[in-house]
Amino acid sequence: MSTKQLARELGLLRQRSKSSNGSKSLLSNQIFPFLIVIDFESTCWREKKNSTQEIIEFPAVLLNTSTGEIQSEFHTYVQPQEHPVLSEFCTELTGITQSQVEAGIPLHICLSRFSRWLQKLQLEMGVVFPNGPQRSSAPSPSQKPCAFVTWSDWDLGVCLQYECKRKQLHKPDVLNSWIDLRSTYRLFYDRKPKGLNGALQDLGIQFSGREHSGLDDSRNTAQLAARIMRDGCVMKITRSLEKTAKKQIRTRKSRRASQSRSAPPLHPSKDLHPLHLVCPA
Repeated sequence: MSTKQLARELGLLRQRSKSSNGSKSLLSNQIFPFLIVIDFESTCWREKKNSTQEIIEFPAVLLNTSTGEIQSEFHTYVQPQEHPVLSEFCTELTGITQSQVEAGIPLHICLSRFSRWLQKLQLEMGVVFPNGPQRSSAPSPSQKPCAFVTWSDWDLGVCLQYECKRKQLHKPDVLNSWIDLRSTYRLFYDRKPKGLNGALQDLGIQFSGREHSGLDDSRNTAQLAARIMRDGCVMKITRSLEKTAKKQIRTRKSRRASQSRSAPPLHPSKDLHPLHLVCPA
C-alpha cells in the first residue's frame, strides 16, 4: 500500500487544502470563536463498578479557535462527600492524593467559582453560550459564541448531571449542551478512536503531561480539537439535555394520548348501573 493510500485510509488527506495551512486561522467556517474544554476526574474503585462517583478534579480550558491557543484556565480540586476517602486505585489512576481533595472545596462552591470564571470571560472577551441568558438568534459583533467540549458525553451528561441531582445542587444552565469530541472525531475521520491518547497518536500529536490528570487531559483535548478544525471540521453541538428533556415530554404526552384512545369505553349496563354497586352491610 502506498503512503498516499495509507494516509487516505487514516483520514489524513481530508481537507488537505485547509490543513496544509496549519499556522493560519482556524476560524474560517467555525460557528464558535471560543471553546471551553472540560475533563473531570472522579472517585473510582477497582471493583466497585456500580458505586456513585463524585467529581474530585474540575478543570476547564478556554480555546481560541482562531489561533488554536489556550487563553484561560480554571482548575480546582473538589472534596468528595459521599465517599470522602479516595481508594488506592483512584490515586494510582489519577495521581490525585487524599491531601489534595481534603484541601479542595465542596462541589457547590466549585460550581459557584466556575460561574464567576465564566462571567469574567463574558465581561472581558464577550463570550456567550447557546443556552445562556445572553443567547440570541443573531449575536452582535461584540458577542463571541462559545461551546463546551468534552471527550464523550460522560462528564456533563452523566457525572455532573447525576451528582447535582443526588446532592440537590444548582447546575449552571450553560452546561446543558456540549460538543462530544469523541463522536465528532469518529464521524469526521470515519474511524473509531482508541481513547484520547490514541486519537492524538493517529494524528501525529504527542500527549503532553500525565494521562488521567483532568487538567492535562483538558489541554490535550483542546489541542486535538484545534487539529480537527485545521483539518476542516466545523464544530457543532452534539448533545443538549434541554432538547432531550423536551423530546421525552413529547413522547410521554404522545404515549398517554395513544393509551387514552385505545382504552375500552365504559359499558353502561355493567360499569355504571347502580345495581352493580356493592353496599356495605
